Amino acid sequence: MYADQEKVDVTEVSSEIDEGANVKIIEKAEDVAVQILSTEDNPELPTWTFRTAFLGTGLSAFGAVLATIYTFKPQNATVSQLFCLIIAYVLGTLMAAVIPSHGYWRYLNPGPFNIKEHTAIVIMASTASTVAVAMEIIAALNLFYDIRLNGAVAIFQIFASQMIGYGIAGVLRSLLVYPTYAFYPTYISVVNLLQSLHFGGALNYKRRKYFWIVFAAIFCWEWIPQYPFPLLTAISVVCLVDNGRSDFIRNLFGAGSSNEGIGLLSFGTSWTLITQGSPLVWPLQTRTCCPLLGMAIGYVVLTVCYYRNVFHGRDLVWMSTSLFASNGSTYDQSAILTPDNTLDPAKLDEVGLPQFTTTYAISQMCYNFSLGAAIVHVLVWNWRDLKRAFGQIKLMKGSDDIDDPHYQEMRKYKEVPQWWYMTLFVISLAVGIGCSYTTGEALLPWWSIILFTVISFFLAICLGFIMATTGFSLSIKYAIQILAAFVHPGKPVAVMYVNLYGNSTAFQTLYMLQDLKLGQYIKLPPRATFAAQLAGSIIGSIFNYTMMISIVDNNREVLKDPVGTRIWSGWIIQSYNSSSVAMGALGKELFAYGKPYYMLAFAIFIGLAFPIPFYLIHRYARPDSWIARMAKYINTPIIALYVGYLPYSVNGQWWSCVVIGFAAQWWARKRRPAWFKKYNYLTSAALDGGSQVIMFILSFAVFGASGNAVDFPYWWGNPENLSVDRCALTPS
Repeated sequence: MYADQEKVDVTEVSSEIDEGANVKIIEKAEDVAVQILSTEDNPELPTWTFRTAFLGTGLSAFGAVLATIYTFKPQNATVSQLFCLIIAYVLGTLMAAVIPSHGYWRYLNPGPFNIKEHTAIVIMASTASTVAVAMEIIAALNLFYDIRLNGAVAIFQIFASQMIGYGIAGVLRSLLVYPTYAFYPTYISVVNLLQSLHFGGALNYKRRKYFWIVFAAIFCWEWIPQYPFPLLTAISVVCLVDNGRSDFIRNLFGAGSSNEGIGLLSFGTSWTLITQGSPLVWPLQTRTCCPLLGMAIGYVVLTVCYYRNVFHGRDLVWMSTSLFASNGSTYDQSAILTPDNTLDPAKLDEVGLPQFTTTYAISQMCYNFSLGAAIVHVLVWNWRDLKRAFGQIKLMKGSDDIDDPHYQEMRKYKEVPQWWYMTLFVISLAVGIGCSYTTGEALLPWWSIILFTVISFFLAICLGFIMATTGFSLSIKYAIQILAAFVHPGKPVAVMYVNLYGNSTAFQTLYMLQDLKLGQYIKLPPRATFAAQLAGSIIGSIFNYTMMISIVDNNREVLKDPVGTRIWSGWIIQSYNSSSVAMGALGKELFAYGKPYYMLAFAIFIGLAFPIPFYLIHRYARPDSWIARMAKYINTPIIALYVGYLPYSVNGQWWSCVVIGFAAQWWARKRRPAWFKKYNYLTSAALDGGSQVIMFILSFAVFGASGNAVDFPYWWGNPENLSVDRCALTPS
């Protein structure tokens, strides 16, 4: 389906000076990578230089620290790859300008800062900036089970879980890296910016000037909604009129504070939040239309289910990832567990079963719908691609018959042998198994580690197809933990630890595949990409762990609170703990057929049927009929995902994403195709970069990343006794 689901109008520029070229219609969405990105390459450019090592190491440490801080924030912010790219460019060009290049100095400064050095630095830094699931699991063990792994064991565990995914990524290169259909739409802006910064020409000078103007503008703006005027992060007319009187209004329309509401008709002006939806990057029907349809259904489903007391959650808070007792208090998990963290049935009889909030239960069910739908969706819409690609997978070398122009340019470089990846996979798996046994009793037995690693391999294929062709990442952690609950009944720690191999491995595979594609677009030698990813993972593992320990030790009680504060929140870590207790200790009591949450488990199987009606309509209806065209654009995994996407964190940005997405991917793409081709992705890069730079400065200057927060004085735009958007406060 993804191969031909959208036609993109762009203008093919005949030369860098002449902007009046003819408009060319791209027949497939992935051809954007061919029309927008240059295949230009200079094999003589050095990759591993002093600048690469120095800046790569420094930015990797910096990105890992910042990403770990964001993990414990109420906002779902991340360190953008574009942010790493911009900082690397500024520092790299500065080093090239100030370090002498004659004599022995040439080893430190071999010439102008080039695109291959730059890309290697970006891969290192972005790899380190991707917070490992292992770090989150280790934090949950520390917070909720008082299991504190030895520092070296924890770091090796984080690194090993990432490298298992890297080994799998190497096997899947022929399927999810080399071909044109695997174009990773979110990376188009990254490559577009790299080429604009380094390839000469009058047009590119104009584009660089445009970039820095947009960068400076968002840098000057972003601090206003983030610090003195937070109401601008979620402007809700309904909340302003209500002014904190109604809980119903807060639940449905609120969106500015952590775990406040689902944000109907709430518009944000903070690009740090808006960029989570990447509205300038993703194709219209997959990133705007399908999510909008899913969220529209979600507004109705979440609200009706809560007020109709579905899952008996009416007396609990509206949004939270924690577990609750029947009286609405936080569930005391230690009261039902033995000292070795297994279920004590006698204690359970005294305490009673825990409950999810209704919105969190619905969200988990929808995520499992999405996973089931994704498996069938890829099979029915991409069967031919799967057959062809699997036929091209070879154990010791790449594929010879792939006609992607970027891949063909890469064939001049030595490829990474498949046995390198397989060796890395085996060693990492052995290290992971060994780390699991370092606490005396196994956190997870060896056979379970192997079992869930195999499962994650097959899931990575389905998830990889969706990410490579649409940019979407689907969550599988709830499905994995439900499966683990039946494999390890009564073992909450084991069920939580399964995430390292059933969940983390799959997603680390996807992250590695993306970077391999970035290397292919830039023509970075494959072995340099391999080394950059290894280095970034090592540095990231060290700083992920050390920063996590500092935050957890200094903010333990706040991170356990179901709501959190404006500065810190443990909502991500709490979700792992809640699932481990509910699914691990109480899997049979809560998720077996006929039990309170059995639909969450069976949702995976129900989701398998979602894509079939739309595929049959597209297959057998008249091709020119409106119903056949509509069925082609209905992406059921994405719709199901977004039905349950809202009851987390803050939600003030999504309606802004819709408006910007239509403006860019419909109006600009169709009415201003030349501008769209040259400036759309560059605009995305500039906005991401400028907002990330100011967000980093604010984090350390006033948000408490350096130890002490400096609160802005309360006023109408920063209310004290109301939520950020002037809705009623969320009860804690």
